[in-house]
Amino acid sequence: MPAESFFIGLVISCLFVELCGFYPGGIIVPAYLGLYLDQPLRVVGTLLAAGLTWGICRLLNQWFIIYGRRRFVLMIVLGGMMVLVGYRWLPQLWPTAVELRPIGWLIPGIFANTLERQGLWLTFIGLTITSIIIFFVIKLLLIVGAFS
Repeated sequence: MPAESFFIGLVISCLFVELCGFYPGGIIVPAYLGLYLDQPLRVVGTLLAAGLTWGICRLLNQWFIIYGRRRFVLMIVLGGMMVLVGYRWLPQLWPTAVELRPIGWLIPGIFANTLERQGLWLTFIGLTITSIIIFFVIKLLLIVGAFS
């Protein structure tokens, strides 16, 4: 996976934000998911970790005042905890769950924060569109031989 792939993903995500006016789950999240679309269980694991992070934060919001930076930091920390659970304890409980490991340590928290800000459907539609575009652009560039 060439380093240029992340830059291409960032550019496509930024263009999407400029054209559509909403975020596809953050700027970097579609780049990572686009790189892993050929491993669908990793993508599902990442989305599950983000969904659990979002749900836990909404639950905690009933008892605590969570907004702005506090919410973002809480989402990042909870997302990291979900990744830790996915890496450490989930394979011990369910041995075939190794493929469900989330992508990255920050991706679930960033995606969960965008879910909280924009809502589920708008964020998920943007993420799906940009991740698919990124996946095919990178595969096309690999076939053409643009990456050395």
